[in-house]
Amino acid sequence: MTDAVEQAKPLPVLLESLLFVAEGPVTIDSLANALSVESVQVEEALTQLKELYAGRGIRLQRVRERVQLVTSPDCAAVIEKFLGVSVSGHLSAAALETLAIIAYRQPVTRPAIEAVRGVNCDGVLHSLLARGLIEEAGRQETAGRPILYTTTFEFLQNFGLRGVDDLPPLEQAAEQVLADAVEHANAAAQHVSERIK
Repeated sequence: MTDAVEQAKPLPVLLESLLFVAEGPVTIDSLANALSVESVQVEEALTQLKELYAGRGIRLQRVRERVQLVTSPDCAAVIEKFLGVSVSGHLSAAALETLAIIAYRQPVTRPAIEAVRGVNCDGVLHSLLARGLIEEAGRQETAGRPILYTTTFEFLQNFGLRGVDDLPPLEQAAEQVLADAVEHANAAAQHVSERIK
């Protein structure tokens, strides 16, 4: 296929082909580079693909600046049957609680998570990291430079979400408790950091 023929295809078609052959999530910039277009054009094409996939067997999944094609969670049962696989390994209540805190407050530190839960979370965080449901996303610029955690594409796939925007809204009281605890933990870390200077 010549470059002229490839250029004649609409951008969403070309973008879809790249996402289909990609081995995992890819950045908007790398897609723009591959297609020799601006990132804003890729964003527009992604919006068109997202609308096109509504109600279909595949969907577009996005975490910040990375996107990938995935199957619809509505098709999980038939896919598991076709592939002969079964999903096992339930998460404990502690793991689900920690995962929810990270999902709604990401990026968030371990001290902030522990401020919400009131218990040590080392073991649970290691378990969630090992399952690929969360990942390290840098360090907070406070005392001790604690690790920041975010959810991953695997998290979205496991819970059938296109992005974190698909998370159901928290009740106002729960939102306030979560916000207060995380803010308190961050303020304490900042206070310690300033005292060290």
